[in-house]
Formats: sequence, structure tokens, C-alpha cells
Amino acid sequence: MALLPDVSLMEGLLGVGAVVLVAVVAQGWWAARRASPRQADLARDARVEPGGLAGAPAAAGAEAGQSAPSADASAEAAAPLTELRPAPPRKTARLDPLIDAIATLALEAPVTGDLALVHLPPSRRAGTKPFLIEGLNAATGEWELPVAGQRYGEFQAGVQMANRSGALNEIEYSEFVQKLQAFADGVGAMAELPDMLDVVARARELDAFAGGHDAQLSLNLRANAAAWSVGYIQQSAQRQGFVPGVLPGRLVMPGAEDGAPPVLVLGFDPQAALADDPAAAALRVLQLSLDVPQTPEAAEPFPAWHQAARLLAADMDATMTDDAGRPITLQAFATIGDDLKALYQALAARDLAAGSPAARRLFS
Repeated sequence: MALLPDVSLMEGLLGVGAVVLVAVVAQGWWAARRASPRQADLARDARVEPGGLAGAPAAAGAEAGQSAPSADASAEAAAPLTELRPAPPRKTARLDPLIDAIATLALEAPVTGDLALVHLPPSRRAGTKPFLIEGLNAATGEWELPVAGQRYGEFQAGVQMANRSGALNEIEYSEFVQKLQAFADGVGAMAELPDMLDVVARARELDAFAGGHDAQLSLNLRANAAAWSVGYIQQSAQRQGFVPGVLPGRLVMPGAEDGAPPVLVLGFDPQAALADDPAAAALRVLQLSLDVPQTPEAAEPFPAWHQAARLLAADMDATMTDDAGRPITLQAFATIGDDLKALYQALAARDLAAGSPAARRLFS
């Protein structure tokens, strides 16, 4: 007698097989997902409220009695990161006897800004040191960079005596003198230049001071598990107040004043930012840096650096380390904070307070 197959039994086995197959597929998908770089969550906020680290969530403002954001503000908050404007460019520096060797150019009669512009040197650098030529506006009595249509009763020029490239040397000063003399001949001015040996000695002393009072803090954020995509990094940084920088692979926390250098810089491999498919990049290390002399102490850049590091590490599942890969402890942050207090005092005593125009130029 032929046995008929048990239909219910076969259906049960098929059901079990389907469940096993689904489980295997799901396990493979989950393993692949864990191994792939973390991607940006488009459903999350794509814009941070002004104030960055110090800003409270929008809900907090509503609880304090503030009005709810408008529809336009909500639409702006949903804009993708790529639409955010880069940080504004820095403003032009002006001459300062603290860090510039200044020469005067006397005129017998005022000359036009048009004439001055024609004879300005094509390059405003002497070696690695920038220099500026300013004119005394005959109408306003203010020193300014030459402008067409204005008249100037005299000029002055200054070359920066030191920067992070080192002290002004004899060759660089001679190049400055040569370029300045050509300008003076062009506008009919008599140049009075400071003594080269005196300038070089002052430059060396200024460079020695700057070398002993410079500070650029940097730490690494290392992924504990899955790597990060470029979009994920941008989204996480944006929640802490960062915006795209001018250079690829850089996100910056802007300063409070227009044109000021960024308070913090979050950097990663620029090749990943320039890749055809940035979402496919797998990044495991970020650098968070603070250029101490560039930001006023009153803006509390060090607490902002510390707080940004902690929040990013928690948000991105990362560990804060030094360049050798050693975890950075709270005690290390406290020690750095104490050292910075003495540094700020020394800079201020030299009339080179952190964040001042002269300090920003010297430490550049």
C-alpha cells in the first residue's frame, strides 16, 4: 500500500525552512550593516540652533515661555548640511608697532589712490613675512589701504617681524626694503627705514617670546566599533555647532565676531571628502583642535574644546586619545586648563592678548 505524504507535516517543514532561511539572511544583513560605515540619519535634525555647544534644544526655549519656531525656521532647520555656508573669510590686518617694523614715506604733496595702486608691489610678502602699505587719507585723517579715488598725504609700510615661520631675517628685510623703495620712487615719496640690525634683533626677541607662549591643542576621536561615513561625521558635528570649512575635510566652529578665525576645527582625511562617493568612506579617526592664541579667553575656547570632545565622543561612540593612542583623562584636561591660565596672562602682559589682531597675526 503506497503511503501518501503527510501534507500538514510537509507544510510545517517548509515553514521551518523558511524561518531558518529568513534568519540566515537577516543575520548576514546585520553583520554587513555592523561592518559598514555609520551613515547620516536624514530624519534627524540637520541644523543646529545658533550657540553651538551652549545652545539649548528648541524644546527648552518653549518651556521657558519663548515662542515656537516659525514654519520658515522649521524648514531652514531641515536643510541638509551641504547647504550651510562656509565660515566667513578673515578681515585684513592693519599695521601694529608691536609686531611690525614700520617705515614712513613722506610726500611733498598728496597723491591719488589710483597712482598708489599702480605702483603697489605685485606680492605683499618678503620671504615668509607679509607686509602692508597704508596711506593717510587726506579727507578723513585715517590710515587705510590705498583706495582709488582718494588722496593721501603720506604713506607708511610695515613688515611683520615674526610669525610661526620664524623671525624676520636679513634677507627678508632686504627684500622688503627693495619693494618699498620701488613703491616710493613710483609715488614720489622719501622713505625713512628703521635700521636693519635693530629690526632683526627685535624680530628674534619677538620670535623667542612667541615660541615660548604658543599653544595648539589637538586630540583624536577614535571609533570604538563601526567606522563613520563623511555624512555621519558632518551630521554629528553639526549638532555641536560645527559648519563646513573652506578646505575639504574640515568642519569649524565659527567665532562670535564676523571674520574671526574658527574657535575649533574638526578634521578628517580630505581624500574622503573629495571621493566620488563620500558615503562609502570608512573613517575611524578625527582630529579636534584649538588654536589658543586665535580666540579671546573670554570666549572660553578651552571649555568649548573639552565639551565638544566629550559630546562628540558620546554621540559617535568614540574614545578621546592623544597622538600615541592613549586615552585622555579628566586630570589631563584639568592640567591643561591650569597651564592655559598662565599662558593667557603672559600674552596679555605683552599686549598680545589671545584673540587680538596682533596675536592672530603673530601666531599664524
